[in-house]
Amino acid sequence: MAMRASKRKADTGIQWWNVYDDPHRWARLDPAAGRLVRWVDEHLARPHPELGRDGAVCPFVRHSSTRRVLWAGLVTGGDALGVADIDAAVAEAIEVYGGLRGRTPAEARSLTLITIFPGLTRTDRIDEVHRARKSEVVSRGWMLGQFYPGCDVPGLWNREFHPLDAPVPMLVLRTMMSTDFPFLAGRADWLYAYFTALAPDLPKKLRWAIAERMRVDGPAAEDITALRVHRAAEHAR
Repeated sequence: MAMRASKRKADTGIQWWNVYDDPHRWARLDPAAGRLVRWVDEHLARPHPELGRDGAVCPFVRHSSTRRVLWAGLVTGGDALGVADIDAAVAEAIEVYGGLRGRTPAEARSLTLITIFPGLTRTDRIDEVHRARKSEVVSRGWMLGQFYPGCDVPGLWNREFHPLDAPVPMLVLRTMMSTDFPFLAGRADWLYAYFTALAPDLPKKLRWAIAERMRVDGPAAEDITALRVHRAAEHAR
């Protein structure tokens, strides 16, 4: 199934597909579309000897694909895409993701939406848009992840394993989970959003106080592996 986003001032023309509704049809759209499906099926949904824990590399995406709630859109243009073009695509993705969550509330927590940019080698532009849009996404209780060839963000369980190293540049939207603390520890507003999503019954003032106290400053905020707070038996919620 494909859908166009609702009309807006700057519609990018992206078609958004439910990938696992018909993965073969999706894969025929572009070589990068096929690479995405293979990467999900053969890498993210399976264990890896260097991961540092049992289970799939990305249990969330595996769950999304199994439940057929993994959506994606292709943004063509390669290196002709500037930061503004990528940002416009992500702005649309945010709107579409919110709409999908509203249309299928029973599956909202399982939804994943991937925006892929085949042919883009200027992955610094992916990083720039990720930095610019992260706060907006996090404030909604969601996460925005940057993936591309050579992405060196370390894994939660093994610094030498790089789970965001992907065959195609992409930006990924999903629900915030309890295991996301390390990605949010560098800013109090991100941590406040985390506690709001995971512990909404705590008083607002207390959530802010905890966020301020637990914020990690400087280079330590980038040490994802050291910041992991959950054990292997404590699954994402």
